[in-house]
Amino acid sequence: MTLRPFAPYYRDVRLPRFLSLALLVLLALAPGCDRGAHPAQTGQVAPDFTVSDGSTTVHLASYRGQVVLLNFWATWCAPCIEEMPSLLALHHDQPSLAVLAVSIDEDPDAYSRFIVRRHVDLITVRDPGQRAAQLYHSEMWPETYVIDRQGVIRRKFIGAQDWSSPEIRAYLKSL
Repeated sequence: MTLRPFAPYYRDVRLPRFLSLALLVLLALAPGCDRGAHPAQTGQVAPDFTVSDGSTTVHLASYRGQVVLLNFWATWCAPCIEEMPSLLALHHDQPSLAVLAVSIDEDPDAYSRFIVRRHVDLITVRDPGQRAAQLYHSEMWPETYVIDRQGVIRRKFIGAQDWSSPEIRAYLKSL
């Protein structure tokens, strides 16, 4: 007995499986395409906000005329913790750059301990309601927006960055 009568059946099954697998891979990658370094807001005026946590108040419009690095972060976020030393170094090396860090932490004590222990001396404010992050459609941490002197969003960085990178530093200086 030969298996030839079944061979076309197996060929027919393989093609749909291959197409199904290819479709599954494309669907899995599609959400990543929407979160690139050039969000829909690139080229638009950055949404203004005022956030106050009782000890610090940040009003974005008051930084007009400066290049702003707007960083959304949290103390419990491993990538945020990873990038904080290079963000602080950037803040120290380029004092004309306004680095604004908006934390989404809900626990004020955990936030305060983090600031003290890590010697965070850049402008940071706690926004547990995530009002500012919602204006920027930020949902993953960290996310950082580069805003030019005219208040226009020029770039979005997703995830931990090495802010000491020569490419990033040159880009920021070019603004």
